[in-house]
Amino acid sequence: MSFIAEKFSDISPSQTLAITAAAKKMRDEGQDIVSFGAGEPDLDTPQHIKDACIEALKEGKTKYTAATGIPELREAIQEKLLLDNGLEYDVSQISVNCGAKHSCYNAIVACCDPEDEVIIPSPYWTSYPEMVRLAGAEPYIVETKRENGWKMTPDEFEDSISGRTRMFILNSPNNPTGAVYSKEEIEALVEVAESEDIIILSDEIYEKLIYNDKKHVSTASVSEAAKNLTITINGLSKVYAMTGWRLGYTAAPPEIAKAISIIQSHTTSNPTTFAQYGALAALQGPQNMINDMVEEYDMRRQYMLSRLQKINNIEVIEPEGAFYFLVDTTKIGLNSMNLTEKLLSRYLVAAVPGAAFGYDQSLRLSYATSLDIIKEGLDRFEEFCLAH
Repeated sequence: MSFIAEKFSDISPSQTLAITAAAKKMRDEGQDIVSFGAGEPDLDTPQHIKDACIEALKEGKTKYTAATGIPELREAIQEKLLLDNGLEYDVSQISVNCGAKHSCYNAIVACCDPEDEVIIPSPYWTSYPEMVRLAGAEPYIVETKRENGWKMTPDEFEDSISGRTRMFILNSPNNPTGAVYSKEEIEALVEVAESEDIIILSDEIYEKLIYNDKKHVSTASVSEAAKNLTITINGLSKVYAMTGWRLGYTAAPPEIAKAISIIQSHTTSNPTTFAQYGALAALQGPQNMINDMVEEYDMRRQYMLSRLQKINNIEVIEPEGAFYFLVDTTKIGLNSMNLTEKLLSRYLVAAVPGAAFGYDQSLRLSYATSLDIIKEGLDRFEEFCLAH
């Protein structure tokens, strides 16, 4: 007899975190590991944000807050959504959560019943299918094509809909591909969703990390119909280098926002109180460091692209956002777990297997690390590819 719930039989641990942990263990043992695994900025949280958190601690701001966050922070998010994304929400529609991952999970639990289907374009962020399964629903994976820039088309969306379809997950800019959907592409997908009353979970955590003069378009902003169907997910982790602070947020239609608030009140309660004051400083303080961060990532991105394009037995397309390359390794002839295990054990390079993202003949390389590490890692990766 098993004491574990049956729904756990199909749940896998996060392979991105597993790779990061394995690489750290080898490094702690004295091995010269180069890691492309991290999904977090290598830059430190800006000092004024840390100072605001420290000051909150000194002032004794260590007690419970409202489950959905302090009013000042929710109002700052409200203003950010209006100014940056053209989205007007009442504060009651905004919930501050324990990271954008938590925001996604709350939204899925709020909307999905057992046997509901959630459409997830592949390659996808590794946690989406598992969160859907934990909610008791079923992920419906739709493979996108490299020739379409790894973006789902309206026809692919429409063909994947069944009578059980409840939600569609859109992640732009995308992890792991770096794909960025245009306004026209989002409008076409919204039209399909609207025709069948399908909820859109729009994960926009990488919205500021965009290159080549591309523009981020928030899904809920393209029409009133889109806003009525969309749960917007965002957070502080990537753009303010605050991954460990665990602060994300949702903005949703009133009925869904109320459900998210209830779920949070019975699970985590409020996000860490003093961390919220750091988030407030992030949103209300100087924003110039964002441009500096994007310029730094873009320099690394261009260097990696020039290097990867010269390796004969792999293929890449240029990422337009986030800080990852999805490298197609089909020509090497190894599944992604075997490939990344060999790369780590023999060449001391950590990368995330494509199986974690629903595309097995690939691996993900993050450029959220220093240029020196990128250069050394690519030297080793090229040597690996030439040997296969």
